[in-house]
Amino acid sequence: MSRALATQMEAAVTADLVRPVFLVDLMFSSPIYLSTIIGETVFNNGSGNNNYYGVGELLKMSTVEEVQDLGAAGITLNLSGINGTELLTKALTEDYQGKTVTIRLGALDAQGALVTDPVIIFAGFMDVMSLNEGGGTGEIQLKVENKLIRLDRTRVRRYTSQDQRAVHPTDKGFDYVTNIAQKDITWGAQTEKAAKQQLQ
Repeated sequence: MSRALATQMEAAVTADLVRPVFLVDLMFSSPIYLSTIIGETVFNNGSGNNNYYGVGELLKMSTVEEVQDLGAAGITLNLSGINGTELLTKALTEDYQGKTVTIRLGALDAQGALVTDPVIIFAGFMDVMSLNEGGGTGEIQLKVENKLIRLDRTRVRRYTSQDQRAVHPTDKGFDYVTNIAQKDITWGAQTEKAAKQQLQ
């Protein structure tokens, strides 16, 4: 799928020397922002300026695939050699499944600064996280499902008051559905009461 690139980003990816970087947003209850840049960098991802922790080559990911149909191709993120307690704690204790993940492709200029407007190349939901610990460090593997996976899920809705109020608690529009289903309604025909009124 083609994407519109900002002028600076387009110049960076078409230069003779390309310095690609990845920015990863892991939206836990307290978000964690990672990048493949060495050292910390600040980037505004739309929710304000956020500090991205540079982990360099310790952050790896599987190939981001795009297909012609609406297939939902997921990816796997691997973060190795980590000794920070924050991410390890979240991996062990937080209910992370379904939390969003966004991955951006950016580039560095000749001075090593992040070029404006990295482009989103993947957006999805955390699925399964596994953790291997040893020697004071650990490796986390996180499987991420593509957002298109929602298209494969059956959405079951019923025309009942309980189902409607689960979405809109004050909506009484379906309170009388049961009564209507059992009611005989004569449409367009003259009723006996109306005929008597016309004769009077």
